[in-house]
Parts: sequence; structure tokens; C-alpha cells
Amino acid sequence: MKEPIKMIVFDMAGTTVNENNIVYKTVRKAINTIGGYQLSLEEVLEHGAGKEKRQAIKSILKNSLHLENPQLVEQMFHLFLTELSTAYDVEPIYPNANADALFAILKTKSIIRVLNTGYDRKTAESLLEKLNWHVGKDIDALITASDVPRNRPYPDMINLAMEKFNIKNPSAVAKIGDSTIDIREGQNAGCALSIGITTGAHTLVQLKSVDPNYIIDDLLELVPILDKYNNG
Repeated sequence: MKEPIKMIVFDMAGTTVNENNIVYKTVRKAINTIGGYQLSLEEVLEHGAGKEKRQAIKSILKNSLHLENPQLVEQMFHLFLTELSTAYDVEPIYPNANADALFAILKTKSIIRVLNTGYDRKTAESLLEKLNWHVGKDIDALITASDVPRNRPYPDMINLAMEKFNIKNPSAVAKIGDSTIDIREGQNAGCALSIGITTGAHTLVQLKSVDPNYIIDDLLELVPILDKYNNG
């Protein structure tokens, strides 16, 4: 018998958080500053979106520049962290369209709301503070890249969320994100639904390339999808 969806795991930047690609603009700046390159934001998003940020830099260098240099990766990563701290202090950051409304609706349906992210915990918690989102009120948990041994597309963050709420079967879980690696994470975890959203890093064509169950343009489109799944 099919289980209803009991928990939804949401990506942060580009999915539930509107930060105008500050993170990936900062990744691009760090790579280009240290290496003297001229990578475009599109290249950075294509190869780095959704990944833990050290891994994102490594992937961008390998795929865009055919370069593998661990020392260079570390230099770029540390500059990225320094620059990001400054950027978050001065740049506006907002909840993505209808994120607050969706979280409230899910609470009335007793569906667990988890944020997961390629950020480390310090960065992710600074975002929550800026958004005035509180664990236990607006969301039910935050799982970050620094909480698990392996990051996306491995399912470790989703598995940790399931453990936290004693959910035994991934068929009771849905994952939503704005990058292909978010969708693959959900698929690798065995989630009942792995859903793409067009409000962030990857285009509709890019999202379609990994065969999500659905692609939506607005977070509230998730409500009828859940109702259909849970009541079908």
C-alpha cells in the first residue's frame, strides 16, 4: 500500500530562498580572482549548482577548465567564504515567492518541513537568521552539507532527515530543488517524488534532463501535487 507524503525536503537558495545567486556569483568571483580566469555565471551554475561549495569549485574547475588542483581549490574556497560573509551582510535576501505560505499550509497538513543545503551549517544558519525563519516554527529541521559525510547527489542529508523524524520509508518523502543535483539526490534517496522548480540555478531544459516527477514554476503548485498523491 502506498504511503502518504509525510515529509518534504526543500533546497534553500533558488528554491525557498531568493538571494539573487549571491552564492554562485561569489563562487565565480573567487575562482576568477585566484585563477585569473573569466568564467561566466552560467558555467558556474551549470557545473556547481546545488553542490557543497568546495566540491562545487572542484567540479567547475574540472568541467569548465579541465583542471584538477586541490591546492587551488582550497585557496578559492577560503576566499569564497570570506567574500560570502561580506556579501550576506550587505545584499538583500528574501524568502522565495510563496515559501512562507507553503510552509504554513504544510503545517496544517502535518507534513514535516525540512530544509537541506550545500551550504555548511554556519552559512545556512546565518541565512535563517536573516530570513527570520526558526526551526520548530517556520520549518521543522535544517540539514546542511557539514552534517553528513557525503553530499549531493548522495542521499545522506535526506537519510539524516528521515532518521531525525523516524521515517523508515523514503516513499513517504518528497524532495524539491532548483538544480539537477537536487533531483538526483531525491532519486538516489528513493523519494516518492523528486521535483524541480524553475526559480533558481537550472533552466527547464536542464531540469528535464534528469527526469523529475514534476517541474513547477511556483512553490504553491506543490499543494495540488501533494493532495493528488496523498488522496489518489
